[in-house]
Amino acid sequence: MTGPRTDRAVRAVWCEHAWLGADGIRDAVRVEVDDDGLVLGVLAGVPAREGDVVLRGVVFPAAANAHSHAFHRALRGRTHGSGGTFWTWRETMYRAAGALTPALYEELAAAVYAEMVVAGWTSVAEFHYVHHRPDGTPYGQGDDDGPHAMELALARAAVRAGIRLTLLDTCYLAGGFGTPLAAGQRRFSDGTAERWLARLASLRTAISSRYPARQVTVGAAIHSVRAVPEQDLAVIARRLPPDLPLHIHLSEQPAENEECLRATGRTPTALLHRHGLVTDRLSAVHATHVTDRDIATLADAGAVIVFCPTTEADLADGLGPAGDFREAGAQLALGTDQHAAVDPWLEMRALELGERLRTGRRGHFAPERLHGIASLGGARAQGRPGAGFGPGHPADLMAVDPHSARTAGSSREQLASTATAQDVTGVVVGGVLRARDGVHTTLGDPGPLLVAAIARLDAAHPTAAPPGGRS
Repeated sequence: MTGPRTDRAVRAVWCEHAWLGADGIRDAVRVEVDDDGLVLGVLAGVPAREGDVVLRGVVFPAAANAHSHAFHRALRGRTHGSGGTFWTWRETMYRAAGALTPALYEELAAAVYAEMVVAGWTSVAEFHYVHHRPDGTPYGQGDDDGPHAMELALARAAVRAGIRLTLLDTCYLAGGFGTPLAAGQRRFSDGTAERWLARLASLRTAISSRYPARQVTVGAAIHSVRAVPEQDLAVIARRLPPDLPLHIHLSEQPAENEECLRATGRTPTALLHRHGLVTDRLSAVHATHVTDRDIATLADAGAVIVFCPTTEADLADGLGPAGDFREAGAQLALGTDQHAAVDPWLEMRALELGERLRTGRRGHFAPERLHGIASLGGARAQGRPGAGFGPGHPADLMAVDPHSARTAGSSREQLASTATAQDVTGVVVGGVLRARDGVHTTLGDPGPLLVAAIARLDAAHPTAAPPGGRS
């Protein structure tokens, strides 16, 4: 625990109770915050002062969402009518992608990011590949925001919601191994890795000229080994700036592994490793169907493994070997992916419950480890410092009610096993209150925002709404 600096006036957040890591849960904790939203000092057992942001309940470091596709939120509850597979779900997703315009995407993403904030996510890695017009032609200089119209729409949405955004500009060039792009994929592609890299460099300049890095920054992603041919992987490995975080969907489906083995003789992980892309800046999303050798390769390189348990369950992807990655020493993180749920508490709990189902044993991830995965792991995947109570950490905090119908009787240290987003009483980003009791402080209740945005998306392109809920 540290004392506050006293050389100048500071803002403060007062917590009824706060989880201070090794110091456990302490009462009446006052967190002083500097002008950049970083923690200056923490004192326990002190009263709130006039002007302090007051958080009720037990306060934890906020969660960092390591994997999001904002527009997938429009599919929630619409793809369950007749079963199907990941691949049939994907066709519905392409219809939704085809309906997006910059204005519609900004509206939908702002609602989705507001939903994240009220649940306790204060930063997000947006895995973004809807770059161009539906026919694949780039947005031009005559359009609002020019060639980066879609990307800047997401940036504005994040700023409106007060969430920190790492915009992962994604390379997507093929429809599969040796397969050209389908019609629904044309707007994702720049044609070649070289053109993608050039647009990425231009986007970095556009974003950095408009926003401070603590608010919006740019990272990179390879959609998957299916979507980027091997010769383009080699170009990316040589030319991608070394300071950028790099994400990829990896071994989400057995079919991806089988196709990769047939085409290259290697697993997806081994193919990336061959080209020097498995490093400590890599975040491997899903990593559900990996071999023991894949696990060792990723862990030894210091890669982050991003699990999205509620999405992986919703899409019947399978149970990833989270415990094996942990034993190998890999850093884990959590994401909401297609937003079957937008709730860090459910993702934390599902990670542990998935391991119980996979192994037949309990107690793989203690609550304090789950909070570290949700907060520090997700931040590392974004290339950001993790939230916390120590000096210099972002003052990004989420408070949860320990006395709700879901949490009543729970040990305060074990709320990760019982709480949900419904129990979040307050969310602070950089020392600024952004949400209280499920309501965003500037955007209001996310529910009506989502209803309006999804309705406009459906009206713009009726095929974005699957008829009768079929996939």
